Amino acid sequence: MSVLFTFYTKSRSVDLLRVCYLRSIMTEKILILDFGSQFTQLIARAVREANVYCEIIPYHKPFEYETNLKGIILSGSPFSVNDPNAPVVDVSAMIKKLPVLGICYGAQLTAKLFGGRVEKSEKREYGRAHLHQQKENVLMTNVADNSQVWMSHADTILELPDNFEILATTENIPVAAFRKNDNGTCPLFGIQFHPEVYHSVEGRKIIKNFLVNICGCSQDWTPAHFISDTVETLKKQIGDRKVIMALSGGVDSTVAATLIHKAIGDRLYGIFVDNGVLRKNEFEQVLKTYDQIGLNVKGINAKEHFYTKLAGNPDPETKRKIIGGLFIDVFNEEAHKLDGIEMLGQGTIYPDVIESVSVHGPSATIKSHHNVGGLPEKMHLGLVEPLRYLFKDEVRKVGLELGIPAEMINRHPFPGPGLAIRILGEVTEEKVQLLQEADAVYIDNLKKSGLYATVWQAGAILLPVKSVGVMGDERTYEYTVALRAVTSVDGMTADWAHLPYDFLAKVSNDIINNVRGINRVVYDISSKPPATIEWE
Repeated sequence: MSVLFTFYTKSRSVDLLRVCYLRSIMTEKILILDFGSQFTQLIARAVREANVYCEIIPYHKPFEYETNLKGIILSGSPFSVNDPNAPVVDVSAMIKKLPVLGICYGAQLTAKLFGGRVEKSEKREYGRAHLHQQKENVLMTNVADNSQVWMSHADTILELPDNFEILATTENIPVAAFRKNDNGTCPLFGIQFHPEVYHSVEGRKIIKNFLVNICGCSQDWTPAHFISDTVETLKKQIGDRKVIMALSGGVDSTVAATLIHKAIGDRLYGIFVDNGVLRKNEFEQVLKTYDQIGLNVKGINAKEHFYTKLAGNPDPETKRKIIGGLFIDVFNEEAHKLDGIEMLGQGTIYPDVIESVSVHGPSATIKSHHNVGGLPEKMHLGLVEPLRYLFKDEVRKVGLELGIPAEMINRHPFPGPGLAIRILGEVTEEKVQLLQEADAVYIDNLKKSGLYATVWQAGAILLPVKSVGVMGDERTYEYTVALRAVTSVDGMTADWAHLPYDFLAKVSNDIINNVRGINRVVYDISSKPPATIEWE
C-alpha cells in the first residue's frame, strides 16, 4: 500500500521501529483465530468498521508473522477449555511477537495456559451484565464504569495466573477483564464477555482501543485505499491475459467487474444471461446501466431454454440445479466464442470464504446456486476474486466509491435462481409474468413511500393456491400472492418488517386491480429463524 501509516512506538526498541517501518508500506492486518464461535464474523465486522483490515482463519491453520501483522484476536467457542479435545493455541509464543486479545473462550484458554483456574460456573452467565472497572487501563479507555456487556459462557475464570491482574468484574463473575503484566512480552488482554455484539453497548470502543492504543493500527483501510490497492494487484495477477465473467446485475458481481475493468479495460468480457426468472424489465435495465458505467458486457436472451427445462419440475432443489446447470452450459457456449480466455472473474465475498473454510473443515453443504459454482472446474480457468475478503456492506461502500449508481448498489439481495424459487411448484412463463408484475407493483410502492431503504430484502411470492374472489358482478378463481419483507444486517437472522397497514392495503389493492390472474394478497409475518427469508 502506498499510504504510510503512523504507529504506536512508545517504549519499543530500535529494532521494533524498523519492523514498524516495514509494516508501514503494507496493508496493516489483524488476525482473528476462530475457535468456532457463532460471533466470530461479528468480531471481524467490528474490526473492519474501525477501518482496520482483518482476516479470520481456523485456530489450527499455521500462519506467518508477516511484517504487516499488527495483532491477534482469539475468538469465543462452543467448547469448554476443560474438554479433552478443546482447541488450543500457543499464546505464549504469540505474545513474543504481537499483542493478543482473548475474547470469552480465548480469555479462558489464555488464563488456563498460564496456570490459572477455569471451572464450570455455578450460575448461568448468559445475557446482560455490567462492568465494574477495578483500575484504569488502556483497553477500557473512555468506557464508562457500569457499562452494559453481553455474556455467553458456561465456564468462568476463578483464579488468574501469577503476574496477571484483574481489570474489571461484573455482578456475577470475579474476572470479567484482565491483562498480563508485560515482563518483556507484547501486551496480553482477556475479556470474558462479547464486545462484538450489539448488546455490549461500548464494545466497539473496547475493540478500537485494542486496535489503536495497543496494536498501533492507523485506521487507514478505507474503500478508496482498497480500490487503489486492488486495481494494482489485479494488474499484476492478470497481466496481459483476458478475463471472462458472469454478471447478474447484483451488487457483488457488478463491483467485482468494475474493479477488474479498471485494471484491464475491455480485456474483461462480461456475460449477462436472461434466464427467464429475472425481475420485470431487469435484463434491459441492467444492460443499460452496464453500458453507462463502461463495462464490456454481452446480453444473452436464453429464457426459452430455461422455461423448457423447468417445465414439469416442481421440486425446489431440482429447479435450482436445472437453472445452475443450464446457466453453465449457456455461459460455456458463449465463452468458447471468444479466443484466448484464461481467467474467470467471480463476485465471491468474505462470508462465502469463511463458510467454506470453517474450524471443522470445509462446509459439508454449499448452496447449489452459490455464485456460478462448477464453472472454474469445468472451464479450467484461473480465478480472479477481487472481493473475497470483503463483507457485503463493505462491497457497497466500494461500489459507491467506484461511482456505480446508488440505485444499483443499494438494491435488495436477489436469489441466484431468481423468481423460480419465489414461484412455489412448477415454473411456467405465465406464472413468471404474473409474479413479475406483482413484484414490480410491490417494489415500486416501497420506493415511492420511502420504505425501500428501511427493509433489507423484499419480494412477492406466487403461491400454488387459487381461491374464489369477486370482481364487480363476476366470480373469479385466481392465484394468491404473498408479500415478504424483512429487516436484517447480513441475512443470517432476520425479522419480518412491520410495514404500515395503510401501505399494505394500497399494495394489495394495486396488485389485485392491475395484475389479472391474482385476486388475493397476504403478508408473511414469520422471522428467520425459524422460517427462511425465501420460501424455497
